[in-house]
Amino acid sequence: MKRFLILLTTTCCFFNCKVREKPIFISVKNIEVLESTSKNITLSANALFENPNDIGGQLKTNGIEIYVNDNIVGYVSAENFKVPARKEFSVPLKAKIPIDSLISDKSLSGLIGSLFSKKFKVQYKGDIIYKALGFSYPYKINQTETVKIKL
Repeated sequence: MKRFLILLTTTCCFFNCKVREKPIFISVKNIEVLESTSKNITLSANALFENPNDIGGQLKTNGIEIYVNDNIVGYVSAENFKVPARKEFSVPLKAKIPIDSLISDKSLSGLIGSLFSKKFKVQYKGDIIYKALGFSYPYKINQTETVKIKL
């Protein structure tokens, strides 16, 4: 009888907890320039999610590409992020972009225009992967924003 009660309790807890739903990707917000020097530009952004599950998990970025004025200039990688249960949360993303990667034959005309206007078109593309209890779900990220830079 004791084993039956333990099994019944475990089964009830298992079926009442939502685990199989993936967190809802809301958007990428707050793309901004943290620092700009003569060698690097440091960008930051927040990927916003909402977790409807009763159990948390982990999010991991896998080579999110950064495009500036439609030219690939670098990648974002963040540490694994612990997802809270039943909450809205944001994952901080940061990237350092070398100024040299902005200067190429393709992007030179766009760069000159951007330097005069002090605005760049920044696009994040890639996957963020959610893992919980043996399940994993990829999220496609494709967000574009215009950011101002101080030189």
